[in-house]
Amino acid sequence: MELYTYFRSSAAYRVRIALNLKGAKADYRYVHLVKDGGQQHKPGYLAVNPQGLVPALVDHGQVLTQSLAIIEYLEETHPQPPLLPKDPLGRARVRALAQVVACDIHPLNNSRLLKYLERELHADETARNTWYRHWVVEGFTALEKLLAGNSRTGKFCHGDQPTLADICLVPQVFNAKRFEIDLAPFPAIRRIHDHCLTLKAFTDATPEKQADAG
Repeated sequence: MELYTYFRSSAAYRVRIALNLKGAKADYRYVHLVKDGGQQHKPGYLAVNPQGLVPALVDHGQVLTQSLAIIEYLEETHPQPPLLPKDPLGRARVRALAQVVACDIHPLNNSRLLKYLERELHADETARNTWYRHWVVEGFTALEKLLAGNSRTGKFCHGDQPTLADICLVPQVFNAKRFEIDLAPFPAIRRIHDHCLTLKAFTDATPEKQADAG
């Protein structure tokens, strides 16, 4: 397998965690989203992923895109340890928690959108950061209630084993810290995040440990 990744991409970060949890090996191909005007826009990478986004996973000659789809593929091809609960209600809850981050929070504050705000709408850095923080705080406020108010929350987002929900949560917390968002109002999120980072699978996937960091 080959993983096209960028050290600070939240979506690529998710897939790195999943690969580590599964003990699956992939050769990393680094796509710098800033250098050279963004290497994701170069013809060579667009031939891999026409969206010009990371991650992309190549397995058996087939290209897979979109982090959640890639992780579900890994779940099916490397079933141990499972990243989704056995019961349908549990799987639905984990997917919903993951999608709060991946579908509601992250799309509103990824680099493409922030660059558009700057380039097309002439939003300065203060305005862009205000936008970013607003949507993270709104999403985390709801997510905190979903986690803190549910008996199925354990050491992790769902029970006492890491799931797809934790894989999505940890990179989003990294981004929130990077933008200096106050996480004090979110004790359940902080507790789960900190517990995840006691696992090598999570710490080895962190941006600062990637070969393309810096």
